[in-house]
Amino acid sequence: MAVPKRKYVKSRQGKRRSHLALNVPKLVECPQCHSPKLPHHVCPTCGSYAGRDVIEIKRPKKTPG
Repeated sequence: MAVPKRKYVKSRQGKRRSHLALNVPKLVECPQCHSPKLPHHVCPTCGSYAGRDVIEIKRPKKTPG
């Protein structure tokens, strides 16, 4: 079985894993409801895209009491 002759340094390990970092998704403000949303996506809060209502968002029913 092949065994490395020398110990790998941590910098080489870091170079190998340089593309594995996680990044935070970029958010923009919805122009209608001002809630955060992904760019070029329909707003999940109000359902609008490019100034038009695209989808209808179901609201929870208010229960008396």
